[in-house]
Formats: sequence, structure tokens, C-alpha cells
Amino acid sequence: MSRYAVTNPATGQVEERFETFTDEQVAAAVDAADEAYRTWGRATTIEQRATLMRKAVASYRDQQQELATIINHEMGKTMDEALVEVEFSAEILEYYADHAAEFLADEPIDRAAAGTAFIRHLPIGPLVGVMPWNYPYYQVARFAGPNLMLGNTIILKHASLCPKSSAAMERIFLEAGFPKGAFVNVYATNEQIAKVIADPRVRGVSLTGSERAGKAIAQEAGAALKKVVCELGGNDAFIVMSTDDLDAAVEAGANARYENSGQICNGAKRFIIIDSLYDEFLKRFIKVSKERKLAPLCSASAADGLAAQVQAAIDDGAKAVLGGTEHDGAYYPATILTDIPAGSAARRTEFFGPVAQFYRVSSEDEAIAVANDSPYGLGSYVFTTDSEQGLRFADRLESGMTYINESGADSAELPFGGVKNSGFGREMGSLGIREFTNYKLVTEAAR
Repeated sequence: MSRYAVTNPATGQVEERFETFTDEQVAAAVDAADEAYRTWGRATTIEQRATLMRKAVASYRDQQQELATIINHEMGKTMDEALVEVEFSAEILEYYADHAAEFLADEPIDRAAAGTAFIRHLPIGPLVGVMPWNYPYYQVARFAGPNLMLGNTIILKHASLCPKSSAAMERIFLEAGFPKGAFVNVYATNEQIAKVIADPRVRGVSLTGSERAGKAIAQEAGAALKKVVCELGGNDAFIVMSTDDLDAAVEAGANARYENSGQICNGAKRFIIIDSLYDEFLKRFIKVSKERKLAPLCSASAADGLAAQVQAAIDDGAKAVLGGTEHDGAYYPATILTDIPAGSAARRTEFFGPVAQFYRVSSEDEAIAVANDSPYGLGSYVFTTDSEQGLRFADRLESGMTYINESGADSAELPFGGVKNSGFGREMGSLGIREFTNYKLVTEAAR
């Protein structure tokens, strides 16, 4: 039986199945990606690729409702959030169509010796993208957009929950005029993808997923001497030291925790609140949490796994002041844990769902210590009325991103990525188009 299927989390019903590719089909996809790279990626100009990309952008927007409905059925995202995701994906593709020429312009070097020198940014070849289910379009757009504009080609191995959205993206790029193989979707097994990564024609791998998956893919890529970018889990701290508007800070925190029903790598998961604001912040956060209408998690098994994590935390001594372990199928209630003991594994574990942990601190140093006591280092949030304090936190927090007095700040021009066990490399912004680039030095002697 195929692993690839649309199983609606709201009903638990399998709506559509997709056959796993044969080895021959996977090999043909790699052949096509290599051919497209050599005959299209290396042979076209940025302007020519931008023309095709803008056609794809128009298709995303023209088909926004259809595309949103697909992921609503695949992984349970609300229609409102699904529509926003489709538009954001279009914005990312459009951003690279508009800015690739600027980002990839030759960089002159002031030589010590006579003559000239510059860095030229060139593609490196076919790339494998191993993508997750929680943002089916957005995660792919931030990988595929910059690399197609650079001239690399894409072999997409999407999550088994997302076979229909991955096929829709392949169709959109083909209809926009990208050649066969420029963006190819494969319903492959992990074993087949390992062989693809080992293929000498494939030159890089980008993975967004779990820490376990990241270690496996990085090991396979390293063994084959392939460049790899990993965006893995997160256990982001949301720190409140002072605020002129407590309700706004609470709302920002709730949005950062409950977006996508909490299934978000850089969502706020650990709320670290200064003692003077802790009780009132928690009180208001509980009220806001009770009012949130949450979509189902991606599956009933995901909800069961989250319940097991919550129960383990409670067994360690944590208190569930809202929610707990009771859930209905894939639907999981907003849950808030307090008084988590210092030795509990929950403090260092990512809860991938609508579960918030609360910590009371008495100083800036203590807030930093609690925040950095994590194997992860993706994002972080700091609310303070002291701008200098906010910048101190940004310098001291062990994370790839720090958002001061705001949440939900993701945008196409802002680089995304983490440190520690949250991975390495960056996506989006000017950095995102340079991860899989051949920085070719070109020199010419003086005449």
C-alpha cells in the first residue's frame, strides 16, 4: 500500500491515495532534473527565469482557493490560514523574481596585484528538497523560489501527507513554462531518496523537518560530499520583561503559540515572564487561550503523541492550568503547563501542538539562562520597553532570530534559520539564494 495519501484530519477519512514511485520513475526524475539543469538552468538568463517565475506567481494567486482547499484536506489547516499561506508563497516567489538579479550580480574584488577579479554567482546543479507537512506550500516556496531563479533544478520529496499539494506545485511550474525536470515531484521512499542524494549529479539537499530526520539526511549528504541546509525543530522562548500594553503582548504570544494549531517550528513554546507581570500575564493568556478556535492537528496519532508528552510533564510535577491530555481524535485543546521542575525533560523538548510552557523569572540574567537551557536555537521573542535591553537579549540569546516587541514577522526579505539543534543554513532574504551557489572567482591579468 502506498504511503502517500490525503487523510483528512477532521474526519480521519482517507480521501485519495497516490502510488509510490518505482525505482525507474525516481531515476527518470533525476535524469530530467539533470537535463533541465544543463540545458535550461545553465543556458538561460535571470530575466528569462524571472518571466517564468512571475507566471507561476500569477497561477498561485489565480488558484488560491483551490490550493488552499487541498492543504485544508491534507493536514487540517483552517481555510483562512491556508489562503494566507498560498499568498505568502506567491510573495516569496515574486520576491526572488524581482530581486535575483540584484542578489546575484557580480561582486568586484579590489586586487592587491594588477588586473581584475570578481565573484560570479552560478548554480551548482539539481537539488533535493525534503519538505514537511505543516506548511506544504510555504516551505517549498522558500527553497524552490531562490534556487530556480539561480538556475538550480528541484527534486521535491514532500511529506507523505501532502501528495496532492506537491503535485499541484509541479503542475503550476510546468504550466508557467518551466521545462520538464526544473521542478519535479517524486513520491519516493526514504531508501530511494538516499540513493538520489548519493547520485553524483545531485549537488545539494535542503531539509525542513525533525531533528531525527535532519541527522539522517545530513549524514547521507555528508557521506556523498553534498551541501546541505537543515531547518529543524525549535523550542522558542517568548520573554516578557516589561510592556506598555500587556493585552497586546498577550495577544502576540497567543498568536505565536497557536498559529497552525501550534504546529510551527518557530512558534513561541516557552513563556518566560518577569515576576512582576507573571500572574497577570498568565491570567490573561488563559482567557485568550480559552477563546481560540483551533483546527485539528495533522493526525490523530500526532494528538496522541502530544498527549503523551503532556502526561510525562505532569508525571514529572508540572501543572496543567488549562487543557491537559484529553482530546478528540486529531483535535487537541489549548494547554498550559506551569511549575515544570528543573530536571523535567519537558523543559528541553519541543511540543509540536497547542501547548505552552510558563516560567517565572526575577531578572534579565535568569531569563537568559532559562531561554538558553535548550538544545534548540531557532527563534526567540523579547518584549520590553527598554530598547537597549532588547538588543542585549538579541546578542545573548542562542537563536538564529530574535523578534523584539513583535511576533508573526516572517516576510520574504527576512532570512530564516537557526543554530544548535535547530539546524544550519538560511532561507529567504538575500541569504536564501546563496546557499546552493558556486561562488566562482574570475580573474584577469593586467594587459
